[in-house]
Amino acid sequence: MKKTFQQLNLSNAFLFAAALEDEETCRLVLEIILGTRLSRVKVHPEQSILVSSDFRSIRLDIYASDETRVSYNVEAQNDDRRNLAKRSRYHQAEMDVASLKPGDDFNDLKPGYVIFICTFDPFGKGLYRYTFEERCLECDMGLGDGTRKIFLNTKGKQDENAPKELVHFLKYMEQSNDEYVSQLTEESIIRLHEKVTELKTWRRLEARYMTVEEWMKDQESRVREETEQEVKQEAVFELLEEYGAIPEHIRKAVSAQEDLTVLKRWLKLAARAGSMEQFEKEM
Repeated sequence: MKKTFQQLNLSNAFLFAAALEDEETCRLVLEIILGTRLSRVKVHPEQSILVSSDFRSIRLDIYASDETRVSYNVEAQNDDRRNLAKRSRYHQAEMDVASLKPGDDFNDLKPGYVIFICTFDPFGKGLYRYTFEERCLECDMGLGDGTRKIFLNTKGKQDENAPKELVHFLKYMEQSNDEYVSQLTEESIIRLHEKVTELKTWRRLEARYMTVEEWMKDQESRVREETEQEVKQEAVFELLEEYGAIPEHIRKAVSAQEDLTVLKRWLKLAARAGSMEQFEKEM
């Protein structure tokens, strides 16, 4: 059953992006993840979901920076498409391009952290947090390029290897409700829940969520229909190849058809005729 806007957990990409547009909320989340205090965080909303009215270019991630000139890309991931390593590389490149103006020295590049909060274990090791940096394979020396990629796992199992605050936050991502928070003592997560609860009362945001949901459904439906059509056409072409070379006008006619059953019937007629002539007549 589809959840209402009020029932969403913070793991929902839309709610997550909306919540982290608030700078205090973004700071709270980054402090929990990094295990350090940040005096101030600046969110760059021009690159996030709530500002763009063009739903063809939806972004469900958040870009932020702090006063020490570190840039952060934070994103909630619910589908394991097995591309997170390359995706993190792409996001890092985007951040680098955005932070360096033409003529700037490469040493002016800001440190950059790409952070994915996953509702699945991206590497199958049972950790709550996987942190990667560039290092020399021969002598285990850090490259010092200022980049770091952090993959968080809400399904982690090794509690002893992760800070309790982080573990509770990751569980909160999938249990963003009063009942779960009532069991916690961390002020950061309690404050975060207050922010999320308030956000869910915003009618304008709820309406935007519904609009985005409809757009995403339409996109999924369109992609599914296109994929089904491609599969049908490929199946027909494979069958036709059994009868030798396919004339171009027949190939075009097949491409325009959607009813595979009719095309198969025509193929049977051609098979009985023993040649393509009968098939051309039926076309």
